[in-house]
Amino acid sequence: MRIVVVTGSSRGIGASTAFECARLGMGVVVTYNSRPDKAAEVIAAIEGIGGKAVALKLDVGNSRSFPAFREAVSAQLNAIWHRKTFDYLVNNAGYGLYAPITDVSEEQFDGLFNVHLKGPFFLTQALLPLIADGGHVVNLTSATSRVATAGVAPYAAFKGGLQVLTRYMAKEFGARRIRANSIAPGAIRTELGGGLDDVFEAMLADQTALGRVGEPEEIGGVIASLLSDENRWINAQNIEVAGGYII
Repeated sequence: MRIVVVTGSSRGIGASTAFECARLGMGVVVTYNSRPDKAAEVIAAIEGIGGKAVALKLDVGNSRSFPAFREAVSAQLNAIWHRKTFDYLVNNAGYGLYAPITDVSEEQFDGLFNVHLKGPFFLTQALLPLIADGGHVVNLTSATSRVATAGVAPYAAFKGGLQVLTRYMAKEFGARRIRANSIAPGAIRTELGGGLDDVFEAMLADQTALGRVGEPEEIGGVIASLLSDENRWINAQNIEVAGGYII
């Protein structure tokens, strides 16, 4: 059985990714920061289709916690799957902030940086010894790093940085046959940044060629598919999954 660690998987795209991976037969390590109840719901859904999963607490914005998280992952791998390694890491955890550059505080900037760029960098570094040769790292970027959308400059900048980091991961991890790719969602119906009201959703739908916003499972399914052996020759790519957002 292949095993995947999905950060920020108690809700939204992460939860859908965890479920879709389980549906393809993978064991799943679900992580949550502040909502263990939501993580429990994801575990229950996975177990409901005959899958196996465990939930662990992780604050991606606190890199000092990563060594302890690595030990927790190692312990669960041994206890549940009788393995010393896992196969796939999905760096999904994140949050949104909508404010013009003139209004963004240094504290807000640092918070977004810690979660969206520093966190994935050092978490991947910490977990790399546990990733099996031939594994895969998938980073969640964003279509906002391709187009300038007013109000999300720090978020988009760090997602753009993560896209560059993904290529470097592919280059440096290639000797171990570990692939690295990124997935860039467009407008998705999640709680990121406080969710979508009717006016905002209508505006985003109007900017998307398919005329609507996406659903979390439409991203989760792509990530699960990308992890599979059928897509083993895809490497060092940023794949936009956005329904034709601002084209």
